[in-house]
Amino acid sequence: MLTMRLDKEFKKRRKKYYAGMILAGVVGCFLCAGCGKEPEKDKTVNVAYFPNITHSQALLMKNEGALEEELGDNVNVKWTSFNAGPDEVTALFSGDIDIGYIGPIPAISANVKSKGDVVVISGCSDGGMMLLAAPESGIETVSDLAGKNVAVPQIGNTQHLVFLDLLAENNLASADAGGNVTITATANAYILQLMQNGKIDAACVPEPWAETLMKECGARVICDENEVWSKGSYPIAVVVARKEFMEENPDIVKKFLKIHGEMTDYLNRNAKETMNAINEEIEAATDKSIDTDILEASLQHITFNRDVNADTVDAFADICVREGFTAEGPYEGFLQTE
Repeated sequence: MLTMRLDKEFKKRRKKYYAGMILAGVVGCFLCAGCGKEPEKDKTVNVAYFPNITHSQALLMKNEGALEEELGDNVNVKWTSFNAGPDEVTALFSGDIDIGYIGPIPAISANVKSKGDVVVISGCSDGGMMLLAAPESGIETVSDLAGKNVAVPQIGNTQHLVFLDLLAENNLASADAGGNVTITATANAYILQLMQNGKIDAACVPEPWAETLMKECGARVICDENEVWSKGSYPIAVVVARKEFMEENPDIVKKFLKIHGEMTDYLNRNAKETMNAINEEIEAATDKSIDTDILEASLQHITFNRDVNADTVDAFADICVREGFTAEGPYEGFLQTE
């Protein structure tokens, strides 16, 4: 009888034990669901780009979903298109953008104004910028720009600052600086319309807009990508990131750079094969596709590159200070390229 009672008591205690274990397991599951997430889960990385062929890595990456695949399901990728650098810089400052494809001069400006928080993490592309004149403008050389109206994508962007430097080299200046060259800032996609309608005499633009102006309205090259500045040895686009984002998300940045590098290498080997994907993204952002022959010709004026020439960056920084767009050069650690 004693044995039977002990057996029943044992079974009773065991039943309570397992019931307690089950309850603890259920509670544990809820606690894990609420508090045990990995820091990287459910994050969003905000990536900026321009619908320009000079940002082809971003266009190709976005079209193929390569970054989303590399980061996995727990990281959202939000792509935002900009027309030119200053607007993107504002978004970087507000924290709306974490990583961005941008021109080198806006990158310098962002670094200085953020006191070193925005840094360059990779090169992107070199060359691909031209100064062109409308066919009936009578402009043959830079000196002929006196009294003319010249379009750039935006005040304070790379084309604008390089154009100001080109004017200074030829003893000219913008109307804002007491000279007689009027500078009109407008979106790349609208510069064609302005030239067709006779509203501007010339334009300093990146590809594929230079080739577009030549084909659509007979614009003539005054300075090609090698003549407009530094014999063509200059970055037209770089990749920047906020240091705060980098420090908090090193794995995301590492994976981004991996895919960016793969896109760069692929473009240099198979540029023609990427044109349809690039064109799709340009059309998605601007509501207008680019003719295949224009894209193919544009690619001949651009080199895709992960490196950044530090001497060129220093020269760009000097222009920024001289023209009053920054009070000083970039902070130490501005270039954090591999």
